[in-house]
Amino acid sequence: MLDQMKMHLDRIRRSGASYVDCRWYPFEESNALTMWNGNLKQAAASRESGVGVRVLYQGAWGFSASSDTSALGAVFDKALDNARIAAERVTFPVRLAEKDAVQTAFTSPCHIDPFSVPLSDKVAFLKTMDELLDQSGIFQRIGDLTFMRKQIHFVDSEGSEIEKNITEVFGSLSVLGMDAQGAAHQRSFRLNQRGGTRGWESIDKEHFAENAERIVRELNQILVAPQCPVDDRSVILLPGQMFLQTHETIGHALELDRILGYELAFAGGSFVTLDDFGKLRYGSEKLTARADATLPNSPGSFGFDDDGVPAKDALLIDRGILVGAITGRQMVEEANARAHRVIFPESGGANRATAFYRVPIERMTNINIDPGTDGTLDEIVAATDRGIVLDGDRSWSIGSNREQFHFGTEIGWLVEDGQITHVVKNATYKDDTLRFWNALSAVGDPSTWQVVYVDNCGKGQPNQVMQLGHGVPVCRFDGVRIGE
Repeated sequence: MLDQMKMHLDRIRRSGASYVDCRWYPFEESNALTMWNGNLKQAAASRESGVGVRVLYQGAWGFSASSDTSALGAVFDKALDNARIAAERVTFPVRLAEKDAVQTAFTSPCHIDPFSVPLSDKVAFLKTMDELLDQSGIFQRIGDLTFMRKQIHFVDSEGSEIEKNITEVFGSLSVLGMDAQGAAHQRSFRLNQRGGTRGWESIDKEHFAENAERIVRELNQILVAPQCPVDDRSVILLPGQMFLQTHETIGHALELDRILGYELAFAGGSFVTLDDFGKLRYGSEKLTARADATLPNSPGSFGFDDDGVPAKDALLIDRGILVGAITGRQMVEEANARAHRVIFPESGGANRATAFYRVPIERMTNINIDPGTDGTLDEIVAATDRGIVLDGDRSWSIGSNREQFHFGTEIGWLVEDGQITHVVKNATYKDDTLRFWNALSAVGDPSTWQVVYVDNCGKGQPNQVMQLGHGVPVCRFDGVRIGE
């Protein structure tokens, strides 16, 4: 198959294409299980394979894909035909940033292949968790396990040849209850980074059990808690909410295709302009953010992107100043040309496709916030006069260009004079994106930093669902409106 791919690459190149690449997926498979109130509601498995080809011809892309690899030549021919047609209408000829040709392989860290674990063991784990969740005050109990595995062979006309073997594991627990007014509330836990691998071994029974006990206890506190007050307070975000804040108002806002106006799905474009790089104060001096695809154990680490560019640790915001974006080979060239200056000296290695039948687009890697020096959660709370600690993503609303937001959380703890007083329910907060990040007044130390996994980041039309992670510390933001 690889020999055939290379042969057709050369053939299409000789037909006038300036660049050709091919991604062959010998397999991509998933296994998802859901237990609901002690009943196995879902036990689904899927497997697919195929090949996707991109051709760049006279400044225009053509793409074609097929699950029938016996007709490989036809897939290449169709991609070239599509590129020739697109070239008749191209308005900004595509150029690709330089990269080195590599011949290598990447395998994500995995000790126990989850696809080798018997179904009975997976069901037994969910049954054990369900029994722990079956407590007073709980009327809905949900446990989820999702496993993904894929192999990708990438070759291009510039001499790159890369094999990737990637395994992903996701797990979550949720409990729901009803308060005296008949309103439903939820408390949940999602698997975060555990050790140095991401195989079945990350489904740690003791870790899940501890969190099962915690979310049951916290939900029962929520059910009898007073309503979140409408107030202006310091908001302290735990990683279970901080990851979403980072995802929606830094990650998506800094995707370069969105900044250039190519991406308008799922909450629109971006308020960021090319003129902002190097001078926009995105946040306070305590904010340093990066797109780090080199983090050893996270779904946002993949070795090489679908342009064949090595994974990178790319600085996005340096002590509050916007300096970088989430980028691929094409968009950095266009951005530099439009700006009439070099903003991006190279690709950030973030061009990815969710499957062989989708074209690569700029996608988040691990969008992380560097830990700070403001101590532990307890120390940050002790240094807060009037605040609220928030955790658990419940709802979100984003401005059309991510210039503002409104988030609902699962739980809040009011802080008065440096001490947590009591739980409140229906805790929400809202703000303008830049005002909020510039109100960042405390960033927790490394002990507060967690890598939270995301298995459902949607982008593009047709929609592409991607997996990634966010390494985030506890953070405090001052003067934020809550309760509306």
